[in-house]
Amino acid sequence: MWKLNPRALKYLSEVSRFGSLRKVAAHLNIDVSAISRQLAQLEEELAATVILRSGQGVVLTQIGEELVALYRQQKASEAAALSRIAALQSLKKGRVSLAVGEGFIADLISAPLQAFMTRYPGIQISVEMAGANEATRLIKEDKVDLAVVYAPSPDAELYSHVITRQPLELIAPPQHALTRQLPLSIQQIAEYPLALIDQQFGMGQLVSLVEELEHIRFEPQLRTNSVAVLKNFVLSGMGVAFMPRLTVQSEIEQGEIISLPVPHPLLTGASAHIVSHKGRELTVSSEALIAHLHDGMLFFN
Repeated sequence: MWKLNPRALKYLSEVSRFGSLRKVAAHLNIDVSAISRQLAQLEEELAATVILRSGQGVVLTQIGEELVALYRQQKASEAAALSRIAALQSLKKGRVSLAVGEGFIADLISAPLQAFMTRYPGIQISVEMAGANEATRLIKEDKVDLAVVYAPSPDAELYSHVITRQPLELIAPPQHALTRQLPLSIQQIAEYPLALIDQQFGMGQLVSLVEELEHIRFEPQLRTNSVAVLKNFVLSGMGVAFMPRLTVQSEIEQGEIISLPVPHPLLTGASAHIVSHKGRELTVSSEALIAHLHDGMLFFN
C-alpha cells in the first residue's frame, strides 16, 4: 500500500494552482530543485506521471488531479477534526471564511453576523466581497469555507446548503413610466434607460441568458461591477435596473424605489444560495454559521 508524502502532495497542489514550478518556489520561498525532486520521488513511488511540462508551463495529469483532490480533502478533513476536538464545547474557538456578493452585505451585516459574533465571541469571521464567479472560484480552490451567492451557474463541485427563491425584478423610480405598464415584458424594458451589472455576477449572467433566449440585446446607458452604483442610478432617477427586491428593501420601505416583477421564467426562478465545496468536510464553526444565516438573513428566512 502506498504511503504518500504529504510534502510532495502539497507541492503538487501548489503546482495545480500556479501552473509553474518557479512560481510555486517563489511563493513558498524554496528552491525549484526541491519541488522537482519531491515530485520525481512521488512519480517513482507511484510508477506514474503526475505532471507534464510544456513551453506554456506545467499541467497535471489525471493522476495528478486525483492526488490534489485527495490532498485537499485530507486537509479539509484534518481541519474539521481539529476544529471539533478544540472547539466542540460551546464553540469557544474557530475560524470561518465567507465570500459574499455585494447585494447580500446589508442583509448580512444588519443583524445576523453581529448576533452570531455576540453569541460566539471566540469564532473569528473573515468576509470577502465577491461576485458569483469569483466566489465560486474561491470555494473550489478552498480559499474560503462558505459563499453566499445569487443565481450561481450549475457546478458539480458546489454543494448548496440553503436555497431560497429570490426573483430578479426590475427596480425603478416610483413615478417611472414602466410602473404604469404592468405586466412588464422584456421588450418594454429595452425601450428605457437601463443600468446593467457585469456578467461576473449572478444578476448579470441571468440578464445575459434572457437576452439570448429572447433574441434581444439591451443597450445599457451604464455598465458597472457595483450593486451600489446600480442602486444609485435608480435613486437618482436616471433609469431602471435588475435587482432582487430584498437588495433594496429599505429604499422600497422609504418610498424611494419601487420593485416591479418581470414575468420571465429565468428571472422569477432565480435563487440565493449558501454553498461550500462539495465533498469538503466543514468545521463546526462553519456549520453553526450556516444555520445562523439561514435563520437570520432575510434572503434565507
